[in-house]
Amino acid sequence: MTRTLTAPDADRAAAFVSDARSDGLAVSLVGICGTSFEGRTERALEAGTRQVLCKPDDTVLVHGATGRDPGAWSTSGSVNVTAAEDGDALELRCGDDDGRGGDAAAVLEISFDDVHHATAFDPAETTGDGAGAEADLKERVLADPDLVESGFRALATERETPAGPVDVYGRGADGAVVVVELKARRAGPSAASQLERYVNALRQDLHADSEVRGVLVAPELTEKTHRLLAQNGLSFSAVE
Repeated sequence: MTRTLTAPDADRAAAFVSDARSDGLAVSLVGICGTSFEGRTERALEAGTRQVLCKPDDTVLVHGATGRDPGAWSTSGSVNVTAAEDGDALELRCGDDDGRGGDAAAVLEISFDDVHHATAFDPAETTGDGAGAEADLKERVLADPDLVESGFRALATERETPAGPVDVYGRGADGAVVVVELKARRAGPSAASQLERYVNALRQDLHADSEVRGVLVAPELTEKTHRLLAQNGLSFSAVE
């Protein structure tokens, strides 16, 4: 499972990274960024074109255009991703101040002035698709659209929206637009947030009088995810 995003603004990039990390994926960001970090020493890298790799275990590596070793890194625990208040920068704060991580930075801050390309991927994924992979779930939905809801008709997959591509796009029996988000594993709150963004983006993108519904298809949900779906008028369809 690989996701890509080209030239996103800071808000969209932050949502992309947060969603991917919530799904246990590694994330690669390429763009213009600078760093500052504090550990046994304090150092900063001025803004330049770099690749930042965030691994599922919270290891973060910052690579420049040359050399084998990263110019900065963190193995100190947490990774917090936000868009700056002015919306012009993507900011990552990695680690904490307790000195863990040996020679790695205890606190590494990365600020992207411009994200050229973002990729999310499963570093443990093999070339063969597992039985529970989202690709297989998508095929099941296309073969049996009633898994989403009775009378659902699938019209497109990976349908582009201003918030990114939706897994399955279609129409309900009542003619309403239906956005389907697929998760092959237990879905967390980020899945509900993803679905809400896609629904809102399509409501703005389509005619004002168009009805747009969102359905999250997954084996199960966390309690918080159930609450978020209900709060935002979104639905859940359970699949084995």
